[in-house]
Amino acid sequence: MLSKSAARTFFLVGTAACGLAFVLLTLDTFQKIPDQTREAELTEAAIRGKHLFEASNCMGCHTILGEGAYYAPELTRVYERRGPEFIAAMLRDPESMYPGQRRMQQYDFTEEEIADLVAFLQWVGGMDLNGFPPTPPLASAAGTTPEATVADGRPAVFNQMCVACHAVGGRGGSVGPSLDGIATRFDRDYFARWLADPDAVRPGTTMPKLPLSDEHISQLSDYLATLQN
Repeated sequence: MLSKSAARTFFLVGTAACGLAFVLLTLDTFQKIPDQTREAELTEAAIRGKHLFEASNCMGCHTILGEGAYYAPELTRVYERRGPEFIAAMLRDPESMYPGQRRMQQYDFTEEEIADLVAFLQWVGGMDLNGFPPTPPLASAAGTTPEATVADGRPAVFNQMCVACHAVGGRGGSVGPSLDGIATRFDRDYFARWLADPDAVRPGTTMPKLPLSDEHISQLSDYLATLQN
């Protein structure tokens, strides 16, 4: 059993050692922050986007870098998950992307503000966060991760633009119809025309006109043409 003086010494030395370790670990962390956050690549657009993100109270609904609310999707890796075209379209007109489904407020952002927000989310998505946030197991099972794109042959743009509304093989969204067997009902030319302008093919459809490039339309048409069952 320690004497009173020995116990005091043990406490003081232990406290000092732990305090020193804490200070050293803190200094080490701060030294790594510029590299892990890619501080040198932080653009003026991303800085403006950060300020706009905060001024618009996006964290009132969304979580980013582990902070915020859980009403709406987590945004730390949204650039990788959805891509710039989807993000821009969602910010431009949330209702058109999910007719009758989403409750995201229409902020009436200008095109410059949208570009700034996309730049901010791209910068956040490129941070080295030591594996945070982890990929949810259900996302992997549903085939919505970049790795799954390679595994089943679907183009990346399908996971970014389509899987939130449509399911394939029982995995995906339910806002729109399942795409299983769709190639038995329509051909590649129909898919290309539909993706280019859904309302021109079927007036009054709830399918939005997505911001797809010609290359994206070609990739998606090729993929949909393989869905025979």
